[in-house]
Amino acid sequence: MTVGIALPAGENPAAGNTVDELVSQARQLARAGVRSLWFSQLFDHDAITLAAVVGREVPEVDVGTQVVPLYPRHPLNLAASAGTAQAATRGRFTLGVGTGVRALLEPAYGTPYPPPIGHLREALTVLRQVLDGERPSFAGSSVTARPPLPTAVAGGHSVPLLVAAMGPQALRVTGELADGTLPFLAGPRTLAERIVPTLTRSAQAVGRPAPRIVAAVPAVVTDDPDVARQIAAVRLAAYANIPSYQRVVAAEGVAHPVELALVGDENTVAAGVRRYLDAGATEVVFTQTGLRSDRERLRTWQLAGHLTRTAAS
Repeated sequence: MTVGIALPAGENPAAGNTVDELVSQARQLARAGVRSLWFSQLFDHDAITLAAVVGREVPEVDVGTQVVPLYPRHPLNLAASAGTAQAATRGRFTLGVGTGVRALLEPAYGTPYPPPIGHLREALTVLRQVLDGERPSFAGSSVTARPPLPTAVAGGHSVPLLVAAMGPQALRVTGELADGTLPFLAGPRTLAERIVPTLTRSAQAVGRPAPRIVAAVPAVVTDDPDVARQIAAVRLAAYANIPSYQRVVAAEGVAHPVELALVGDENTVAAGVRRYLDAGATEVVFTQTGLRSDRERLRTWQLAGHLTRTAAS
């Protein structure tokens, strides 16, 4: 069992340099026993670059992205960045990608958002070829890739490829072309009844290995769960208005994303982790760990490290 941490895990007003701050946090996490760190992608820092730098500076941890939107980056650019990060970390990098949220991305970049499932299949096809060491020659509806020169990065081979897939169509494509999924706000019931079976069947149909299921879960270890949940409800409210998350939250039988957060003392949060693992998750990643205070963030990180060490012993 691996319990990882998603970074950034809370803003530090005193930080003068994002990269320095996250390297410092990564060292603190490594001392706590955490062995898996994941970096989000919005509009500020670059997640792949951060993963490469942190993984290089803190060799005790594996690093990955959770997640980089496939739009508007071309898969050749993504593959080049991923291969470089893999070389920088000497084989400890995982590329996590997703279709992204149209309402957020299309206005920001000003170019038409492609049909998500078709674009997912085409982008993954090119990524798969490059990450497997091939030079692609592909022409689809939204992706064309015919590089005139080699695409391999020395030392950057065998990058694991995960997709933030939760719907049945995306899961089927992911099972065929990727190494697993990175669901967020998909509870244990949804994992066991929908995500794991669909993904596993799709992977088996094309002879791929059993997929990784890296479940991202909001988690805070605290002695004041009521206040922490109130804060979490505000921070997670935006997901209640995004159709893909609305569907996955409804599938779990809850009304609001905050009901999926693991909030409470160490025993409460650890029991929640066990439910995800029993449902088929191969790994769990704590997100939103800095919701309330640095003290509770550190306490949550220490629990993640303890659970990882206990499973390894």
